[in-house]
Amino acid sequence: MYSRRSFLKNAATIGAAGLATAGFAGEKGMARALDAVRYVSGRKPEDVAADEDFWFEIQRAFTVDRTLINLNNGGVSPSPKVVQEAMRRYLEFANGAPVNNMWRVLDPQIESVRRRLAMAYGCDMEEIAITRNASESLEICQLGLDLKPGDEVLTTNQDYPRMLTTWRQRVRRDGIVLKQVSFPIPPKSPEQLVEIFEKNITPRTRVIHFCHITNLSGQIFPVKQICDLARSRGIEAIVDGAHAFAHFPFKHADLNCDYYGSSLHKWLLAPFGTGMLYVRKAKIPNIWSMMGSEEKNGADIRKFEEIGTHPSANALAINEALDFHEGIGPERKAARLRFLFHRWAKRLEEHKGVRVLTSYDPRQSCGLALVDVKGVNPGDLAAHLFDKYRIIVTAIVHDEFKGLRVTPNVYTTVREVDIFVEAVEKFIQNSKA
Repeated sequence: MYSRRSFLKNAATIGAAGLATAGFAGEKGMARALDAVRYVSGRKPEDVAADEDFWFEIQRAFTVDRTLINLNNGGVSPSPKVVQEAMRRYLEFANGAPVNNMWRVLDPQIESVRRRLAMAYGCDMEEIAITRNASESLEICQLGLDLKPGDEVLTTNQDYPRMLTTWRQRVRRDGIVLKQVSFPIPPKSPEQLVEIFEKNITPRTRVIHFCHITNLSGQIFPVKQICDLARSRGIEAIVDGAHAFAHFPFKHADLNCDYYGSSLHKWLLAPFGTGMLYVRKAKIPNIWSMMGSEEKNGADIRKFEEIGTHPSANALAINEALDFHEGIGPERKAARLRFLFHRWAKRLEEHKGVRVLTSYDPRQSCGLALVDVKGVNPGDLAAHLFDKYRIIVTAIVHDEFKGLRVTPNVYTTVREVDIFVEAVEKFIQNSKA
């Protein structure tokens, strides 16, 4: 367990740059949050999930605008103050003499971030590339695989639009075939999702691309079963983990995938523009890098990071985000996110015409969920919530369903969730009048 003493010691060890300590406010907020962990040690995560005294200390570590109720943390989430301050320090140090301070001093320290991410994910650090987001991570795999005309890529019609756009470009450019399948929300069970993929595999299927957790409804997929299925048929499986890493606890061994891409500015609360790519070591030589790299780098995961000049600060501050995440505890964090989801969703479902399109089964959901109000345009409802209550949610309109996507985070208060529920209830009542 982290203690105040161990955290402050780690925060002060920033490297040869001589950046002595974190800013006082961020340090104090982080230490206070981690001190709170000591008082819940030994309690079940589900019990801590409803302990508002504990979560009050976590909430104080953020500098968010409390005149807004931000329930759209799925796109990008604010970082705690300690992360913001770390990035600011690195930027200021780099700016003093960039060619020396950034390239010679800070860039080598990124290896510590690679090591930390590998430990968190449960893999060899030589299998982790630090990228700018999940899209970049996944496109490295999508564009880097050798595919021939007629080869099929099997995915769903609920995968992320940018990733579908990437496959469609390969359709136009390389003559591959993109096959999208539908699945119910929520499905009857995780096994139903495996069955849908299995029955749609053909002799020409070369890749299965799917989300660990979808950005539309928050459906968690049984990754290991799908990856095992693909491997048994000689098919590559690319897993979109944009919303999964640091959202709920898992390790690579739980997935057994060969390719995994995630954004770190979502649930890890890392700086904007940070991402992670995992490629199994044996697979690295088979993937072309998006930007050219020397042939000698063919088996080196770092070939995927050769994107030209870019700031070190964003990547280095990932360490502070990992400290914060691990200090809270992944299990406690996931339990809190599920607690907030169930609090608003079960209350809204008491109203006729309201349907939550996300399963309550913890194997299939966590903090990201979708709710539909019958007969209501979700864009109109989202606009109403913002204009009248300054509540931020995401309107989802898909060919097969619609609704509001709601994504609280650890800094979200129970009162903010309740205000959202009351605002929707009032909207429903007025619509009936």
